[in-house]
Amino acid sequence: MKDLDNIQDLMADIGLRAKAAAIDLAIASPDAKERALSAAADAVWVARDQIIAENAKDLEFGRNKGLSDAMMDRLMLDEARIQGIVDGLRAVASQEDPVGQVLTEWDMPSGLNISRVRTPLGVIGVIYESRPNVTADAGALCLKSGNAVILRGGSESLYSSSAIHKCLAQGLKTAGLPEDAIQLVPTRDRAAVQELLTMTDTVDVIVPRGGKGLVGLVQREARVPVFAHLEGIVHIYLDKQADVEKAVNVVLNAKTRRTGICGAAECLLIHESLLDGLGTAVIAALVAAGVEVRGDTRLQAIEGVTPASNEDWGKEYLDSIIAARVVSDIDQAIEHIREYGSQHTDCIITENADAVQKFFAQLDSAILVHNASTQFADGGEFGMGAEIGIATGKMHARGPVGAGQLTSFKYLVVGDGTVRA
Repeated sequence: MKDLDNIQDLMADIGLRAKAAAIDLAIASPDAKERALSAAADAVWVARDQIIAENAKDLEFGRNKGLSDAMMDRLMLDEARIQGIVDGLRAVASQEDPVGQVLTEWDMPSGLNISRVRTPLGVIGVIYESRPNVTADAGALCLKSGNAVILRGGSESLYSSSAIHKCLAQGLKTAGLPEDAIQLVPTRDRAAVQELLTMTDTVDVIVPRGGKGLVGLVQREARVPVFAHLEGIVHIYLDKQADVEKAVNVVLNAKTRRTGICGAAECLLIHESLLDGLGTAVIAALVAAGVEVRGDTRLQAIEGVTPASNEDWGKEYLDSIIAARVVSDIDQAIEHIREYGSQHTDCIITENADAVQKFFAQLDSAILVHNASTQFADGGEFGMGAEIGIATGKMHARGPVGAGQLTSFKYLVVGDGTVRA
């Protein structure tokens, strides 16, 4: 697939068409949006062999580009993962439509009735890396929330994303909704990203979903407002009252289930009282599972542990590597997470309710977890059907961003010839 020549004109045209589509989509009926997503799910399943064939081209491109094993895993689609895409589309389709929901309502002594209701943001630009399923997730959530969307996937996923996008367009057409409501930038040219970041006349918000490099670029250069989705520097703290079986199972799942997702554990903090017992057992289990454990000086006596450097604290590996450190108490664990974390997801494993309350109260990560795998940091697992990403900023949306988080609100003020004194 060749890059197109005049990127500025291409993106301007995409933006204008998206803005026009957003006007129609904002007043589309819940039934029409549900039918579009259900039809798109049907189309994805029917086209699964073609999508897998297109994905093979992307995998070849990724290998030639030298992508890591974790990134290749993010990129790969098979029938099971396509089933997951279909399930996600159907889950979003079946959700309650957020547009027009009354958030709160009250009467004033003046005689006015005031309500605050959800309204679409308008046009959303989504910039993402590698994972072609984001094409379906982002398209579905934006459609459900009444927003037009401009999708700019990673260069390595262009063929897969294009095949999935065709199914979304087919769903829109089936439901009689404007096909320009979901558009995919049809080029690998990075100039398209630069244009998208400055399209203030047609784009209302940018959502970057990817690594630190991508998010940093977007935050530095965007003139359009940005939902920050920083990297997942995810910590697990083993408290002195951690349950042995829970600790081993949760840590192994959090690190090894899928190492290339943002909810994968990247740093293990171990209470010093556990060093000769549970701490050693957990590390041994990680090593046995093929994980490289980079530990501080107190952990390096354990077989299989390699020395950690200063660069290992606060690092997102997205690989079968985890940093590990001994802490004197929960206060030192919290201090470490505050210094090196990314306010994405952090976990405590303990049977002590006071420790949980302290961990939850004193840390301000978007997601805080007790006695459960950090790989649950996912919109689908939160009952949102899918997510457009995990927002780590503090404005508008935090944590998994589903359809409801892709709306703003407006006030509806109703009187009866009411005048102000």
